[in-house]
Amino acid sequence: MGYEGTEPFIGSEALAAGTISWYELGKYYSAIMPNVYLDKRLQPTLRQRVVAAWLWSGRRAVIAGAAASALHGAKWVDADALVELIWRNARAPTGVKTRDELLLDGEVARLGDLDVTTKERTAFDFGRRSTLVQAVARLDALANAADFKINDVLELADRHPHTRGLRQLEKALDLIDPGAQSPKETWLRLLLIDAGFPRPSTQIPVLGADGYPRYFLDMGWEDIMLAIEYDGEQHRVSRDQFVKDVERLEYIQRVGWTHIRVLAGHRARDVIRRVRQASNTLTLR
Repeated sequence: MGYEGTEPFIGSEALAAGTISWYELGKYYSAIMPNVYLDKRLQPTLRQRVVAAWLWSGRRAVIAGAAASALHGAKWVDADALVELIWRNARAPTGVKTRDELLLDGEVARLGDLDVTTKERTAFDFGRRSTLVQAVARLDALANAADFKINDVLELADRHPHTRGLRQLEKALDLIDPGAQSPKETWLRLLLIDAGFPRPSTQIPVLGADGYPRYFLDMGWEDIMLAIEYDGEQHRVSRDQFVKDVERLEYIQRVGWTHIRVLAGHRARDVIRRVRQASNTLTLR
């Protein structure tokens, strides 16, 4: 094979440079974007798709949205997430969305070879799009990884006074909590707040006998020792994790915490009812 590596490349450039032949290009590589190729044996990762989209733009686009968030280190970005580019070209290939938007000085960062919206500009874009819950989930993930300052995002917003979604942006920024460890935890926290409960704390330490944190609770209220946690599916696929979860729960309850476990199948109104019953009981003690 004439072209080695796992990074996407522009086919016409490789042909012109003589590093690959037409035969090799067709036999060993697939076009994942127009004129952008990747080894046929590879399932494209999000980063490879981002690089391919950037190459498709002629190396001129700025990476934005979920792809930018992932490049800043955010977790919970799906591998098949739409790659957003700020670039003037309405004919984007499948899996890519282009936006013709204004970028001001200081809103673009250089990460390797890629131009990417800064973490503040990425937060600005997240907060004013999609539903409020989805916006906050994306902001939580970005804040968990990139530790941006809300005031910096608000100052950026002041420079874009006529942009759509500024009201939602303010609401979303007010609800950010970098302690969220998954989009489902964000959903659960917002459900509780919307139901009228005081804003729960997140990543609450439960101390061991040595005085150091032994476990951390997803969220809850320390004054009444009520914890609410969203339970993923690790225990269903790992016996070791199941055993650890049982030991953890026993310890949490032994030191005085009331623990409410929320699963994917639980309806929102039932979750609220259970939390309300537990909080009323604990408050009356």
